[in-house]
Amino acid sequence: MQTSADDLQIQTQSQLGEINDALESGTFKQVRRMLNGLQPAEIAHLIESSPPPSRRVLWRLVDNEGEVLQELSDEVQAQFLRRMDAAEVAEVTEGLDTDDVADILQQLPDRVIREVLAAMSARDRLRVESVLSYDEETAGGMMNTDTITVRPRLTLDVVLRYLRRHDEIPASTDNLIVVNRKDQFVGLLPLSKLLTSPPTITVREIMVTDIDPIDADLADNEVANLFERNDWVSAPVVDKDGKLLGRITIDDVVDVIREDADHSLMSLAGLDEEEDTFAPVSLATPRRAIWLGINLITAIVAAAVIGTFQETIEKVVALAVLMPIVASMGGVAGNQTLTVVIRGIALGQIGRNNIGWLLSREFWISVINGLLMALAMGIMVALWLNDMNIALIIGAAMIINLLVAALAGTLIPITLKSLSIDPALAGGVVLTTVTDVVGFFAFLGLATYFYS
Repeated sequence: MQTSADDLQIQTQSQLGEINDALESGTFKQVRRMLNGLQPAEIAHLIESSPPPSRRVLWRLVDNEGEVLQELSDEVQAQFLRRMDAAEVAEVTEGLDTDDVADILQQLPDRVIREVLAAMSARDRLRVESVLSYDEETAGGMMNTDTITVRPRLTLDVVLRYLRRHDEIPASTDNLIVVNRKDQFVGLLPLSKLLTSPPTITVREIMVTDIDPIDADLADNEVANLFERNDWVSAPVVDKDGKLLGRITIDDVVDVIREDADHSLMSLAGLDEEEDTFAPVSLATPRRAIWLGINLITAIVAAAVIGTFQETIEKVVALAVLMPIVASMGGVAGNQTLTVVIRGIALGQIGRNNIGWLLSREFWISVINGLLMALAMGIMVALWLNDMNIALIIGAAMIINLLVAALAGTLIPITLKSLSIDPALAGGVVLTTVTDVVGFFAFLGLATYFYS
């Protein structure tokens, strides 16, 4: 039976209630027993769902710290890592997958990273350093170096005997990776073929060679797109010379997809995707203040436009009531276009070859919707105020603003992307400024022309 999101929320709150009651009564042994009876991901979720004072107590009661640490968000990870020395970090991360260790170390200052690496065994240090040498948002930064490789000339019987020598195989292993003597990627040997083919044939005879490996410098969102399109469970990662470096598994890709979704949602409010729900006031306040300051500047610009037409507004007071409608309609229409374009960019669907068609489509959508909304609003204003001039003015201003909104919603994210600026973060602010300024200017400008 599948557990719904509501059931999980109820379960979490119930567990939190039991743990908080036990903490208040001072029965720490009971809390430890309850806590360590859960899966690492569940423990991490409980810790993230607790205020900072409770988090510190819960963390001290956790037995499998490393497994729980890798499940925490970056910001919460950093809170605990700041209280550890290099030896403690090395001990906590021992036994974790290479990519998870690298993710954890990237939360630390360079000096501490060097100390932690020095405390590791030579084999583990070499593996972690190979991942840390790549940006964390690339395939190289996502990969795990724990792979099983075979040579093309081996028979399947030899491969099976080789596998039986392992106590266990890496998680999410659906293929063995075939390499040559220089450790260059040659192909993949699916476990399904290995188990169902005659043991006397060689790897070369049944290996899959029509799958390209992932370049270590490929961006993580592109990696996620490849996994989605090809339904991969795992994929090999190679350097520029084709030498095998490691592999990426579906669990890492799910993390990327979730981070991208969180980023898109939180960016709408100017917040980081790792924003901690229970972050202290001292941390949360300055982050929000920056975004509020930016929006204050855009509001001042829009107010300045309104101030230019103060005499017109004083003559026709109804304009002050109606002008927010024009700006609001432009903002909504622009955000619809902006969201579609940002999604298209994230999926790699938009480029030079199709941007013209997309722009034309958004233009005609805005024309049709603009005419419909203008007609509806014009009729409403004419009946309400009994003034055809204002009805024509608001209708024309609405059409103008919706057209500009479509143009801005298409071009702003593409322009920001070309300037290496995150369109999800900055696009909304720029678009709001454009639609507000154009909406007020068109509406009040036309009113000034008619009533001057």
